[in-house]
Amino acid sequence: MRRHVPLTRRIVAVLAGYSGTGVHSATPAWALAFSTSGPTRDAGTSGRLFNKILVANRGEIAVRVMRTAKKLGIPTVAVFSDADASAVHTRFADEAINIGPAPSTQSYLDMHKILAAMKATGADAVHPGYGFLSENAAFAQAVEDSGAAFVGPPHHAVHAMGDKVESKRFAHAAGVNTIPGWAGVVESAEHAIELAKDIGYPVMIKASAGGGGKGMRIAWDEKGLAEGFELASQEAASSFGDSRMLIEKFIEEPRHIEIQVMGDKHGNVVFFPERECSIQRRNQKVIEEAPSPFVPPELREAMGKQAVALCHAVGYHSAGTCEFLVDKHRNFYFLEMNTRLQVEHPVTEAITRQDLVELMLRVAAGQKLDVSQEEANRVHGWAMESRVYAEDPARGFLPSTGRLMRYAPPRGEGVRVDTGVQEGSEISMYYDPMICKLITHGADRPQALQRMRQALDSYVVRGVQHNIPLLRSVLDRPDFVAGTFSTAFLAQHYPSPADSAPAVLPLTRAQEQELLALAAVLHVLRSTARAGRADGLSEPVDLVLTMGEEQFPARLRPSPAGLVPSSSAAAAGPSFQVELAERVLQVTPEAGPSELAGVLARASIDGVQIAAQVLELGARDVALQVAGAQRRVRVATPAAAALAQLMPEPVREDFSRAVRSPMPGTLVSLAVAVGDAVRPGDDVAVVEAMKMRNVLRAEVEGVVAAVEAAPGDTVAADQVLLRFD
Repeated sequence: MRRHVPLTRRIVAVLAGYSGTGVHSATPAWALAFSTSGPTRDAGTSGRLFNKILVANRGEIAVRVMRTAKKLGIPTVAVFSDADASAVHTRFADEAINIGPAPSTQSYLDMHKILAAMKATGADAVHPGYGFLSENAAFAQAVEDSGAAFVGPPHHAVHAMGDKVESKRFAHAAGVNTIPGWAGVVESAEHAIELAKDIGYPVMIKASAGGGGKGMRIAWDEKGLAEGFELASQEAASSFGDSRMLIEKFIEEPRHIEIQVMGDKHGNVVFFPERECSIQRRNQKVIEEAPSPFVPPELREAMGKQAVALCHAVGYHSAGTCEFLVDKHRNFYFLEMNTRLQVEHPVTEAITRQDLVELMLRVAAGQKLDVSQEEANRVHGWAMESRVYAEDPARGFLPSTGRLMRYAPPRGEGVRVDTGVQEGSEISMYYDPMICKLITHGADRPQALQRMRQALDSYVVRGVQHNIPLLRSVLDRPDFVAGTFSTAFLAQHYPSPADSAPAVLPLTRAQEQELLALAAVLHVLRSTARAGRADGLSEPVDLVLTMGEEQFPARLRPSPAGLVPSSSAAAAGPSFQVELAERVLQVTPEAGPSELAGVLARASIDGVQIAAQVLELGARDVALQVAGAQRRVRVATPAAAALAQLMPEPVREDFSRAVRSPMPGTLVSLAVAVGDAVRPGDDVAVVEAMKMRNVLRAEVEGVVAAVEAAPGDTVAADQVLLRFD
């Protein structure tokens, strides 16, 4: 092993023949704004807790753990694959070491390379983050056997609770409510079908060693169960190296509620107020909040006591999460225990004022937990978290890869951004496509919700598809605002991928009017600026605004001085009065230089501040994103609008008799060949991306005329795989 230790203390090393390169840079400015909740506790008479900690993970969670370690004065070591050589987490750490090629099985999931990195850097503690090796009992034991501290539960608890089959057995023995199902491993699809006859449909099959929605399917009949079992077991093997499956009754319209626990090595365990995690897609949490609007104090206490009882039964210490399903009658059932720090832990930190990573580190160092149950029960306000992913909801949430050409996370009071990317970062096909966790905190739920709306409205991401429009749309749904939802929320409101497309996300009539008015003002400002006039309009202008199939006559004029809202008085730019048929709006754009000029437009409309994403600002078209919904507005004079009605529609290529890959990935298999007849719904191919396997089906009847890709090929989004006669 070769090591280079420059004056910056960055290590670029070689493990198992793979080299890493890169240059250490100072901590990026965005990272300095990161903060965790709670005061820093005294390290004790022995000084810092550990000499050096290695974070066996990547991305935002690696940065998150390192931030607390640095707060406690503990030097940090990052590990990285070839694909992550210039990743943010490698530059945030004090040292970084290369552990192999991009595929996670050859790097982040290779425990031998992680252990070698520990030895090479002299780390005496390892924090696994979440995912990868965080719930691998063999890894936890190997770290313990090496003499280092595993910042997590003991390996026997990881084994017992990380395995969903074993965890249910422990839960039942500890008196914890469990979901009806099979207590053992499901041996095959045929076995699953036999078990389902006794359990009753619908059923859920899921990976015994899994998490994060991978290796999980819901089946409503025998056909769906047979197909789902094969796909789920393949995903489980690919993601966790363990294809064992379990089966249980699927509880319809449940709430997904979880309890955060923390225990020490001295037998003390406390639980924290619950997290609401019911907004999900593909069993992957999307929006979380704490506390839950559905859980009364007595239910919280009952769930918390069962979670603590389970921890005592298994001899648990460190951070963990007991997940429950809660039906509409508030009956709750143990789902699983995650023996690690959860993705959504920041909402708990926000309402409890505790740094959970710090507590984990202190527990790992042998210190007693200094948080009483009374303290843990205290709720300070309300918090929400939105998981921002590089994925395309309109394509069934398929991952989107590429470079972040523009990236500007939001800032403001009560806003926290946990991220491992920055402008210029690459979203790789090899790993989870999370861009960030966006957290807002307020005195109550309405304030936390409004801060989340504002943060998502001003969050600029360009270069990849992402789910920010959908996240923002969810926040305005009446049942979400009221807190009356279940895990079926997304399926109910966005039943097909097409319903999640930003162009069709709903807007209220008032929001549409504000978007039209802002589009008209931005068009006029562009035109007057190009004409060399910075003072806006000197006389009224008549325009026709076309959005979709509707036309909206509009008249713009300078706002009379008495009508300009006082809240916009500080804006240096001109103010406009926009007259639509149904409403007259006063619009004052935010003026002055901005690094996001032309990308984000801020304005006061009738005295209310809004932020709109500017997707296009051309001579005729203005494309904006408001409240998550994207709309294109054609701005024209009345004469030009009349002429436009006479123009022919453009001709577009017809892909109706082709099968295209919905996302970049690997073509795993083809089920047909040239000359084969297919019917709508027939399986024709399987594409894998981010370890998720996606079955592609024929949408038309025909005969395969051409096969344009082969199994094993790397395919691009929209690449044609098959064509039919």
